[in-house]
Amino acid sequence: MKILKSMLLAAIAMLVVTSCTQNNQKSQKEAPHKVLVLYYSLTSNTRAVAQEIAKRLDADIEEITLVEPYDTAFQATIDRCKAERKKGITPEIKPLKSNIADYEAVFIGYPVWFGTYAPPIASLLDKIDLSGKKVVPFCTFGSGGLESSAKDLAEKQPNAKVLQGYGVRAARMDAMPKEVERFLDMYLDQPTFQPADFPEQHPVNADEAAIFNAAVNGYPMLNATATTVASRTVPDGIEYLFTAMDKPREDKPGMPPASEIKVYVLVEKDKAPVFTKVVR
Repeated sequence: MKILKSMLLAAIAMLVVTSCTQNNQKSQKEAPHKVLVLYYSLTSNTRAVAQEIAKRLDADIEEITLVEPYDTAFQATIDRCKAERKKGITPEIKPLKSNIADYEAVFIGYPVWFGTYAPPIASLLDKIDLSGKKVVPFCTFGSGGLESSAKDLAEKQPNAKVLQGYGVRAARMDAMPKEVERFLDMYLDQPTFQPADFPEQHPVNADEAAIFNAAVNGYPMLNATATTVASRTVPDGIEYLFTAMDKPREDKPGMPPASEIKVYVLVEKDKAPVFTKVVR
């Protein structure tokens, strides 16, 4: 009887160990790193993305705050940023509560200003060391800036492993939760859908030109004409990658000269075309 009891106890112990091991493996697959989400937000858009990421990864989260906060009025903030840039200074930020050394992966979020991360992130990157860590940028923007800001981040922290990031236009915040979910599936190596590469581009025809124009019309920072295009199927519909020439706006003679840009446009079923980002 004692032998049978011992055998049963041993079997139960083995089941517990096996169950714990499987649960640990599952947890590690779902969240393979101790993750910190750091972000700066002025209008709350970046905060919303940060909270969505932290919720889905069960990550720690901290907001970057300024000793002297920016004015919430758009023009006042722009004027202050221009003055600081002219002087070559960045705004002073309050000390972080989080210990960066405790984390294997750090998500860094920000609005895109002047084509790169907002100045508080420049202040942050001057104060912390991300060497050896996985760094995932995410941002909100008017038209684009993920690629340029991620490049600047990698140059500022050359010993960090900067991974592919996520960006969303402020005009498309309603699409953000589902896009973040898909983005994090890729981060966790659990993609539910992997879009095909874009095929070779071809000259834009009349119908494609109409799609491009419908997507960018009304956006004051673009004065572009599409030249070539390629398309692919994505979960929400058809995604177009247009190559276009962006010309200076007539009311802004000081704008940069005409240049080639990439414009991503999404056409969902029964919805008007919308551009999702511009890469300059």
